[in-house]
Amino acid sequence: MSHLARLTASLVAAGGLIITIPSGASATAVGSTPIRTFDYSIGGVSMKVPTGCMFTHAVRGSGRKITYQNAGVDCAFVGALSSGFCNWRIDFTYADTNNKTYRTSRGATHQECKIDPMRNNSPQRLPRYGKTCAHLYVNSVRRAAQCHHVTK
Repeated sequence: MSHLARLTASLVAAGGLIITIPSGASATAVGSTPIRTFDYSIGGVSMKVPTGCMFTHAVRGSGRKITYQNAGVDCAFVGALSSGFCNWRIDFTYADTNNKTYRTSRGATHQECKIDPMRNNSPQRLPRYGKTCAHLYVNSVRRAAQCHHVTK
């Protein structure tokens, strides 16, 4: 599926989730943030990530129980033509209501270049309310973050 079609499908699905959020104890949150243009070097080769890429983080659960969590990159237009993200990883962090991070689920570092890096995380039972965030690292530098509050 082309990257533009995937991005469009993701945005339509996200809009559908927002409209169909059930009332009561269940919760779903989907959010995206743009990835700013940046340059980096891998093995002496200069790489450039142009505009047109979004970092999306989705969470499903109830209360402090997270049943599904995913984060990934979708690129369109000029961004879809780039060589992608090399030496990347996605981490998930959990913080309390005072913004103190108490848990990090560090993803594996992937040496290959991908235009659409993605990671699912295992279900979590959080000890306290606060927020969960997904972080995209490229070549050991954090390039994007997207967070959702976890509340009663």
